[in-house]
Amino acid sequence: MLTLFDYPASQNGWKIRQLLHHLGRPYCTEIVSIFEGEGRSDAYLTVNPTGTVPAIRLDDGRTLAESNAILAYLADGTPYLPSDSFERAKVQQWLHFEQERVESVIGSLRYWTLTGKLAQRPPALVERKRTGALRTLGILERELSTRAFLANDRYSIADMAVFAYASRAEEAGISLESCPHFRAWIARVQSQPGFLATMHPYSEDPHSADELP
Repeated sequence: MLTLFDYPASQNGWKIRQLLHHLGRPYCTEIVSIFEGEGRSDAYLTVNPTGTVPAIRLDDGRTLAESNAILAYLADGTPYLPSDSFERAKVQQWLHFEQERVESVIGSLRYWTLTGKLAQRPPALVERKRTGALRTLGILERELSTRAFLANDRYSIADMAVFAYASRAEEAGISLESCPHFRAWIARVQSQPGFLATMHPYSEDPHSADELP
């Protein structure tokens, strides 16, 4: 059975849980206590050399890390990743966008805010992240004014990936009031059969107020 190395509050982990839920694919979970340093253990670094979550281990022992690479692997041959080469590339376009312009800005601001670390970050860095987050939401608002979903106008892993952190922008202190098309897209994603609504707050982990090792 597939093993998912996870941390409940991780939205990168949520991406994988969401796809597996859509697919109805059974898996077992190994929780990685990242704030207690478990991600830096020799045992886990053989699974994921960056020490982060998520990662998966296949039945044959092979491992794969990085959430969007895992999404692409698990979605291969399913309705969530097109078979046409150009349409697949459009999905990849949005997966790259998510890592560069969503997780790195909205995800970081959300993490700092929810774990009480925002005041400990240099104000100039926080301001750059906010500016980048607003630019990202502007791009998404414009793109989603022309179609229902991000890639090829149908629900795919591109939407799952971007939804993970972009939909939580308000938890990073960023208003979505001026983004009606983006908010409508959030509702469309949430209305998908098998949408995984359960998300875990950092407050479930008493160690999350600490800095990552």
